[in-house]
Amino acid sequence: MSIAAINRLILLFDQAFRQLGATVAMPRCEQLAMLVQRSMDHRHRVYHCSRHLFAMVPGMNARQTLATLFHDLVYYQLDGGFPVALEEPLRRVARCHDKQLSLRLIARKDWPLRLCAEVFGFSGGQTLSPYAGQNEFLSAVAAVRLLHEHLAAHDLLAIVACIEATIPFRGPDAEGRDLPQQLRQRLAQANRIFACGADDEELEQMLADAIALANRDVAGFAEADPARFLANTWLLIEESNAPLVDAGAYSIRDYRLAMARMEAFLRQLEPAHIFHRHGHCPEAEDYRHLLVVAGRNLEFSCAYLGCKLLAIGIVEAFAQLTGGDCPISMLLGDLRGDEERPQRAEDLLPGQVPVADHDPDLLHVLRHGRARESRNDLNASPLSAYVYAALGDAATHRGLVAARALFAGTLTPQDFLVSLPRPVVHCIGEACARISLSRRESLQAWLAGQRPDA
Repeated sequence: MSIAAINRLILLFDQAFRQLGATVAMPRCEQLAMLVQRSMDHRHRVYHCSRHLFAMVPGMNARQTLATLFHDLVYYQLDGGFPVALEEPLRRVARCHDKQLSLRLIARKDWPLRLCAEVFGFSGGQTLSPYAGQNEFLSAVAAVRLLHEHLAAHDLLAIVACIEATIPFRGPDAEGRDLPQQLRQRLAQANRIFACGADDEELEQMLADAIALANRDVAGFAEADPARFLANTWLLIEESNAPLVDAGAYSIRDYRLAMARMEAFLRQLEPAHIFHRHGHCPEAEDYRHLLVVAGRNLEFSCAYLGCKLLAIGIVEAFAQLTGGDCPISMLLGDLRGDEERPQRAEDLLPGQVPVADHDPDLLHVLRHGRARESRNDLNASPLSAYVYAALGDAATHRGLVAARALFAGTLTPQDFLVSLPRPVVHCIGEACARISLSRRESLQAWLAGQRPDA
């Protein structure tokens, strides 16, 4: 029988402090745990929440555990600001102007902030980017502010290093140094400046701990089951696209843009920028395995999202031809009903025997769903499955090229639909017409106007 999430957090704080030889009263552990839970389980978070912390901490040492508890504490753009409990102290660290955060000038006496800036390589006055350590830095600052009265300087240094390493998807710097080399240099410098007392062996252990934690943070990229990797990817899509929170009310274009952003992001990712290695952390064979599986997952996910982009592109083209963008439910039906399952467009599509050139694993996931339910989308993708089964790999790729041209405005909705196999387009159009009330006549008129031999 599991214990309540808040009690698990309290226990993690208590155990970590004990392992580091720090005497911290249980009420303080409770206070810290409550702060973490209130920040992490914000209503907009579906991936970076306390569940993510609990998945990461098994087998970690005390410093890594404390770093994990704090590493996602601040998620400024998703939460719409700083955690309520840290609003005042963090506003003294960073200021917001035109929706952009910048680091205030750092007072010399503010050594916790100076320590974090040194390890992150940040300086007072600089603009903070949500894609280059903004949230991790502010989370580290919060951690040191809250923990410095309980822990020694070398423990704080290790915790900040672990949080810095979780800034994701970084390649070599301008001098060709990889992430571990960059972090090792800043660790050594911070250790000297703040007299943390760590020798070379301890600095190496700090670096190994940081790299291990960073790899654990993105472990989902090496998930053996592509359907489970897609499930986590979907949580990130939902979390980073505010319009999708309103299930059924978001528009066709909102949905397409969310798919396109994630597909473009995954397409440019390199496995070597996801996972990192320093010395024997991880072992060479384990590291190669991480890269291979991550590469496979990225390729599979891009193919999956490509199928969904082509399918929603067909629906978007019909919408543009019959009145413009509209709630996705207008043409496809509601995701779910209060009492019974609502009728959806895919229910009106014919059965489809897949063509020869298809990936059976991809078609299986499209038909049967990702490994975890979504609040704001269907788990399975029957419309995308129908399109992919009818077209196969080669024709789906050609259709996706045309869909991108449609999205870019260089191909008209009419020309896009005519470029695709007529039976597929007409079946989807007829299904949308039967779902929609206000667009039915326009849809039927367009379908009737197409040449039989088109």
